[in-house]
Amino acid sequence: MKIVIDAFGGDHAPNSVVDGTVMALKKFEDIEIVLTGDENKLNDILKTKKYDKSRLEIIHAPDVITNDDIPTDAIKHKTNSSLVVAFDYLKNNNDCVALISAGSTGAVLTGGFLKIGRIKGVSRPALAPFFPTSKGGMVCLVDCGANVECKPLNLCHFAMMGSLYYKIMFGVENPKVALLSNGSEEKKGNELCKQTYPILKQLPINFIGNVEARYFMTGDVDVMVTDGFSGNILLKAVEGAVKFTTKVMKQAMLSTFMSKIGALFCKKSLGKIKDKLDYNKYGGSLFIGCKKTIIKSHGSSKDVTICAAIEQARKLELNHVNDHIKEMIENMPQIEINSEEHDG
Repeated sequence: MKIVIDAFGGDHAPNSVVDGTVMALKKFEDIEIVLTGDENKLNDILKTKKYDKSRLEIIHAPDVITNDDIPTDAIKHKTNSSLVVAFDYLKNNNDCVALISAGSTGAVLTGGFLKIGRIKGVSRPALAPFFPTSKGGMVCLVDCGANVECKPLNLCHFAMMGSLYYKIMFGVENPKVALLSNGSEEKKGNELCKQTYPILKQLPINFIGNVEARYFMTGDVDVMVTDGFSGNILLKAVEGAVKFTTKVMKQAMLSTFMSKIGALFCKKSLGKIKDKLDYNKYGGSLFIGCKKTIIKSHGSSKDVTICAAIEQARKLELNHVNDHIKEMIENMPQIEINSEEHDG
């Protein structure tokens, strides 16, 4: 299978992308990689690497889309950028199954909408990252920023796609799906939550009801469903809380001579905590619901992150996730939805 990667997207690109690509080529013999970006710079980096040259292709793209660019304008007008060239390759080549980028989130989402489009019947694609839980598993958040305003139909599709995605990635037969709200009672939440709750109860998923944000990473939920505005706030709040907690713990451990001694004894355990919270292990966020697999990796992605994202894309293709989503949406029960929007 062939995967195209935006080689100049991300804070550590292109070196991290090249290193992650080489790592993946050694790990999986059934993949081919296409890198888009400045050909001369990529070849200079690759000179020192050992890899199967027959499974790596470079397409020259001298421009780069940055976080300062307006996403829609950049996708439409920066046609020689590494990201747009990658999207064009994904769109125009049937044997290319996925795209990976650690670049501008807005540009990746815009490219997904404009260049690739959604699976027939899916009302809106959604961004779906994974987070570690205290029980040792993972939780998927759908949506974390692609759709600021949503209707009940969108959240229903997010729930069904998220449940299927979780099942494929982790082998859980009936993932626990919850609706993010400000209380566990059925009548809690804003108007969107109140309208969506009774519909989710009728879907062929394991819907466990409303769940508050504080229980997001407890391991009691497998898939958390929400609109992109609330999901993005939750995402940023979690990231901020982790950074704050890590900083405070470090300050406390270095505050006195005795605490420094204690920290030495806790070093191994603290290392396990750091490893568990390291996003580099988890690949990227799937833009679920698009016609082809699009994975947005973290902007600070390292080589192991890129390799994990390639592994993620490979697993989704081997399990035909988009075919299953299409079939699932087509067979979705006819449910009365109190919404005028149905852009599927």
